[in-house]
Amino acid sequence: MAKVELKQPIVQEISDYIKDAQSVVLVDYRGLTVEEDTQLRKQMREAGVVYKVYKNTLMNFAFKGTDCESMSSLLEGPNAIAVSKDDATAPARILAKFAKTVPALELKAGVVEGTFYDTDGIKVIASIPSREELLSKFLGSIQSPITNFARVLNQIAEQGEGGQTGEAAEAAPAAEA
Repeated sequence: MAKVELKQPIVQEISDYIKDAQSVVLVDYRGLTVEEDTQLRKQMREAGVVYKVYKNTLMNFAFKGTDCESMSSLLEGPNAIAVSKDDATAPARILAKFAKTVPALELKAGVVEGTFYDTDGIKVIASIPSREELLSKFLGSIQSPITNFARVLNQIAEQGEGGQTGEAAEAAPAAEA
């Protein structure tokens, strides 16, 4: 009875992390060196992502009745979860990038905005740029036509100052006649 009571706060902690999370990614961290693990944790922390190692049985209890329950069948071996409440693609993106240099890290699955993704699906999610990157690209594409339009208007104004607009105005009535 006492063991269950001791584990309940940990199950509650996991539940609190995954509740309202934009994404939860499950990884097998077997084979990572202490240095590699430290680097990964630092990258996660800088991106506002919670990265924790828990016992599978405790994660299983916390996952019950949530979107993450679909990952319960994958809870074998040493697992860690990466959770983000703000950026839906950050955990997958950081983990996939890290796994390229540290092949020991294995992405197993994830739940992004309530949808379960297997290993391949999580790798696709990882390829999606962050919200900030998408917004900057979008703003750049909007600004480009505006800049070009402003440049054209400026050229027209400069031509008008050179007297060309006056000639065009004189030619217009002659064309009507």
